[in-house]
Amino acid sequence: MKLKIIKKSNLFIFLLLPIVCIAQTSLKANVVLNESNIKDLIDSVANKMINKPMINSTSIAIVYQDKEYIGHYGELEKGKSNKPNNKTIYEIGSLSKTLTGTLIAKAVLDKKINLVDNIQKYLVGDYPNLKFSNYPILIKNLITHTSGLPNMLPLKANEVLKDFTNKNTDIKLNEILKNFNQKEFLKDLHTVKIDTIPGYKFSYSSAGIELLGLILEKVYHEKYENLLIEYFSKNVQMNDTKISLSKIEKENLAVGYHCDDNAITTEMPKFPWGSSGNIKTTVPDMMKYIKYQLKNNSEILESHKIVIKFDNKFSLGYCWQIITNEKLGTFYLHHGGVLRSQCFIYIIPKYDLGVFIITNQSGENTPKDMQEAINEIFEKIEENKNNG
Repeated sequence: MKLKIIKKSNLFIFLLLPIVCIAQTSLKANVVLNESNIKDLIDSVANKMINKPMINSTSIAIVYQDKEYIGHYGELEKGKSNKPNNKTIYEIGSLSKTLTGTLIAKAVLDKKINLVDNIQKYLVGDYPNLKFSNYPILIKNLITHTSGLPNMLPLKANEVLKDFTNKNTDIKLNEILKNFNQKEFLKDLHTVKIDTIPGYKFSYSSAGIELLGLILEKVYHEKYENLLIEYFSKNVQMNDTKISLSKIEKENLAVGYHCDDNAITTEMPKFPWGSSGNIKTTVPDMMKYIKYQLKNNSEILESHKIVIKFDNKFSLGYCWQIITNEKLGTFYLHHGGVLRSQCFIYIIPKYDLGVFIITNQSGENTPKDMQEAINEIFEKIEENKNNG
């Protein structure tokens, strides 16, 4: 069965096709990073990026063969010269999904769940709407965005996001989500209509990843955030990665800007479980995350498995987009975006290479500007190899 890709317009949705294009056209040579010039490379692309009209700051982390490189640039607030640093806490948006995918991989290995489980096994009450004909939604459909569920619940949030560039979009979205709890989510879930066989077409769904948060809570009898903190602090030493911040921690939370609005936006409201887009972290923690993704331990091997294959170049894993080409082998990527920040992550096991880049601005051109920076990083790497 071929997988059909459905493209969406709003920037909450992973910008799949442009990223795939970059991955296949720019990363095309053997990769060698030289310790003496990598800092200059990061400086160069970062300074070009923050000179874009709407972008004030960026942070970049690169891991190559266990060597770590971090750079912070620009100013978090316009005109205040407050450069981000290693203590800056960022909202990573949909990159949260990949952490949830790791927790699901652990649950599979722990035999708490099975990828072919009907999701209604974990729901209280009957949801006859969560199937098409006699084909129910399975766990594997949630982790690959092939469930047929909408991008977001409540449904009216999707209407607001269609007008992404409107200066009031963040205010409207916050108003919709501020009192939207787990009970309301499950109530709205009864109104969903599935219009095709699950597993057939790609249709990005944060709502589906929120359901994974519910399922993790059900099988481990623990709150999602507690599971998140326990696993990543114990196994990855990511001690600054969480959903809820203390008053002191909020002092280090990066301010954010939406589109061309000079007004600072408010922190994203919490989704019912937070598993799809509410995780907050620091760049050093993301460095640890990259290194962990490059290790071949059991959870990572499981989470990197191809669950649904589109063709020989593109597949879907445990909340990862998976690309395969002749030069780089198989690698993993994702985009994260909220109305006040955007980021990308690349994990390239063949070359023991990972890149994370983030900015505290979210607009129509932000992904393109960040992709250009990523492009240049890999182009310079290629030049370095050819000249080496």
